[in-house]
Amino acid sequence: MASLKEASKRAFQLRNEIGKHDYQYYVLDQPLIPDAEYDKLFQELQALEEKYPELLELHDSPTQRVGGKPLDSFQQVRHEVSMLSIRTETDISDQGAIAFDTRIRKELKLSAGDAPVEYACELKFDGLAINLRYVHGVLEQASTRGDGTVGEDVTQNVRTIRHIPLRLADCNAAVLEVRGEVYMSRRDFRRYNEKQRAQGLPTLVNPRNGAAGGIRQLDPSLVAKRRLSFFAYGLGKTEGWKLPATHSAVLDALKNMNVPVSNERAVVHGAQGLIGFHRRIEAQRDSLPFDIDGVVYKVNSLALQERLGYVSREPRWAVAHKYPAEEQITVVHDIDIQVGRTGKLTPVAKLEPVFVGGTTVSNATLHNEDETRRKDVRIGDTVIVRRAGDVIPEVVSVVLDKRPKKTGKRFDMYELLGGKCPVCGSAITREEGEADWRCSGGLFCPAQRKQALLHFASRRAMDIEGLGDKLVDQLVDGGLVSTPADLFDKSRMNLQMLSGLERMGEKSASNLLEAIERSRQPALARFIYALGIRNVGEATAKDLARHFGTLKNLMHADEEKLQTVPDVGPIVAQSIVAFFSEKHNVDVIEALLDRNRGGLSPKESAAAPKEGLPLAGKTFVLTGTLAMAREQAKEKLEALGAKVAGSVSKKTDYVVAGAEAGSKLEKARELGIAVLDEQQFLELLRGV
Repeated sequence: MASLKEASKRAFQLRNEIGKHDYQYYVLDQPLIPDAEYDKLFQELQALEEKYPELLELHDSPTQRVGGKPLDSFQQVRHEVSMLSIRTETDISDQGAIAFDTRIRKELKLSAGDAPVEYACELKFDGLAINLRYVHGVLEQASTRGDGTVGEDVTQNVRTIRHIPLRLADCNAAVLEVRGEVYMSRRDFRRYNEKQRAQGLPTLVNPRNGAAGGIRQLDPSLVAKRRLSFFAYGLGKTEGWKLPATHSAVLDALKNMNVPVSNERAVVHGAQGLIGFHRRIEAQRDSLPFDIDGVVYKVNSLALQERLGYVSREPRWAVAHKYPAEEQITVVHDIDIQVGRTGKLTPVAKLEPVFVGGTTVSNATLHNEDETRRKDVRIGDTVIVRRAGDVIPEVVSVVLDKRPKKTGKRFDMYELLGGKCPVCGSAITREEGEADWRCSGGLFCPAQRKQALLHFASRRAMDIEGLGDKLVDQLVDGGLVSTPADLFDKSRMNLQMLSGLERMGEKSASNLLEAIERSRQPALARFIYALGIRNVGEATAKDLARHFGTLKNLMHADEEKLQTVPDVGPIVAQSIVAFFSEKHNVDVIEALLDRNRGGLSPKESAAAPKEGLPLAGKTFVLTGTLAMAREQAKEKLEALGAKVAGSVSKKTDYVVAGAEAGSKLEKARELGIAVLDEQQFLELLRGV
């Protein structure tokens, strides 16, 4: 049995190793080990800490990232070194950089013949300024800027940010305060809002509000859900640490301590160097994974910074050089409804054109009915529009004090459309608990045509090899194919017609026609899946085929009968009934089965009870990259009686995690579901 001393030594090693892997995974996006190996290290550390609670006294354990209880309020923190703001250069042209360099040269009394000044250039992150106080390398306290002199203690919340090291690498300074910006990446902002919309909950206005509001949550578990990030840009108080000679060297040193520092920085000389950096970053601004509203120029030499000093609580030696604003005010002229490739109906605000985020915007998404009603956007309203990066422009909020006296009623999509799809006239449906209205005419609707054909022909559905995106585009755009039934119509799909298409030679056309012929007698489960019924995946299609045996039986089943099928609940049953209730869909299915047209003959399915099989009743989810082909793994599990699901839920029994497993693995950990690496998975298969 390990002594406390041995356990302490091992815990220290584990914390350092886990910290290194967190840095590689969360900051560099270059994991060194599979998630299963990381889990083993984490679980070993947890076991040690449970056995020896004394090991948690240093507060640097990654197991305590979200360990704090909700607070009643934040305590105030007085900064030993003030957290000052920097001056903003609002002239977004090259002249802004020239003006700053001119001021610096004047303050330093440099003549035209003197050498150019050396500057450190960085990004101006759009988030919340934070001070991280490390004592002997361990994160002791995190505080907000506040008024620059007094901020708030947000240590519990900052610990949830996995970008931020709880212990610095190779640094034992008595005090080292790291200053930087907590931000929310565009990807995490989108993911968070998508989850909120799906649950009918309020969304975040923009990533900056997501970061600032997140840090000031009193419950750290809520902060963790926002998946915030961090970049360092400077120092506060230091004690027992030798300062480098330049600002750029400070950032290099922090990076060596595993503190996140943006790679988008440069050391340049003179006004032309500043101009070059400003232009380069502006050109790649849209492709950055986070929002910025400008760049920052700093005199690189710390000695010169001290010489230049401060004015009105702002450093003379630094300036922020802005870019065009990403939010502007404009007016809503109309609200249009767009039908997406999957049938989702999206309200779109038709705007008075406005220049925002570097381009002219005349349309902005309202996302869905709930979001439109929550923001209460009406025709004639003055609204704030946001466009950042490659994100579709969206209406952020309404300026209510500018609302005209005569505006229409609150938005109601069903009433606006009369309950019909604006493209094909099929009924629109909205499942219980869903935020989105959808067109029910999936096989017929022109807006969904290409998506329906691609899904119908996909490998796990009808498996029509050779029918990919580009060919579907040509067939649909050329008017040859409108619905899946047209694929089997020989008057449309023949060698002469296909050979005339761009990049489609006679050999390719012949291969495609053969693939279509081979698919004329699909297994019933494949055919059901190919129809693209919402919420009906492969596993559910197999269950439906086994239960009902024939397509006719399935088409005539009501919601009550459908819910007698294992794992078919009210929402899935509602989706199936809605699909077969739409006449347009039934017409396409009849055309597919018509011998004079489609001529398909789905094979009837005999019931195959799973009782008695070793994995009967168990649900698996596969994620990440496995050495075994995913389809092969799935077939092996199903042959043993297991169900393979596409998403993790409380009903999941096992998650099989390969390399680079992502959100499904994280969800499994949150729910406490058993996780198997590939070796453990193979051992399970061999043992049953």
